[in-house]
Amino acid sequence: MDGNLRREIILDNYQNPMNRGLVDDDSYLKVNTNSESCIDNLDFMMKIEGGKVKDIHFDGEACAISTSASSILIRSLIGKSVEEAKEILINYQKMINEEDYDKELLGELNVYDELQPNRKNCALLPSVAVEKMFRSLEDGKKC
Repeated sequence: MDGNLRREIILDNYQNPMNRGLVDDDSYLKVNTNSESCIDNLDFMMKIEGGKVKDIHFDGEACAISTSASSILIRSLIGKSVEEAKEILINYQKMINEEDYDKELLGELNVYDELQPNRKNCALLPSVAVEKMFRSLEDGKKC
């Protein structure tokens, strides 16, 4: 991907993130995630209905990479079945960790395929939050 296009997508999703702001609804799974190495501290909420990701919201303080990755990941997961969403998460995490992954599955998330090593945790933070919520769903617990 062209570097200018990559920067434009990241900047746009940082300045105008999708679904930023939490909702007051107990039917959502909720989790907080933060980075030990920087300022990133985000709350995530996800609603699952009929085996599909119905909605995801986030809020908090975070850098451009964490904020934009949250926005793009949310857009990539809403409307997907839980299994499809998990597959996207697995491939996203593989991409960030420089392992083999399905590039076609990730769409716009591919903007993070050439991150500097010190930014990888920032990009992984939203996927870790969603993964926690899926685990709690499997365990039958609320986050």
